[in-house]
Amino acid sequence: MDIKNLADAPAFITKDGSEIRELLAHRNSAIRNQSLAEARVPVGGETQEHYHPRAEEIYYITAGTGRLRIEGETRDVRAGDAIAIPPGRKHKLWNTGGVTLTLLCCCAPGYEHSDTILTEP
Repeated sequence: MDIKNLADAPAFITKDGSEIRELLAHRNSAIRNQSLAEARVPVGGETQEHYHPRAEEIYYITAGTGRLRIEGETRDVRAGDAIAIPPGRKHKLWNTGGVTLTLLCCCAPGYEHSDTILTEP
């Protein structure tokens, strides 16, 4: 049985600049086809625009407020929002609030740096 606690998950920085704590993935569990991580964007912070050729993502905002752009569409997001990001869609996230923007990221297949293509410097 694989049970991972967020407090025990080491943080690392993804290719887009997000601080991630990977909870379940092929690197640390029996999971092979997806991954679950918590991401944090600091107050005033943002990710670099990017896309994933293979992985689809689900973002679930657990704390804070932000702005998300997927391709040409930009929307405000807040705690409780679940967002679908299909493979190949460029996306970027900004923290527009006064607290750390925190979200769960589900990727299928699981997150890999090699499946992240940056589209801005």
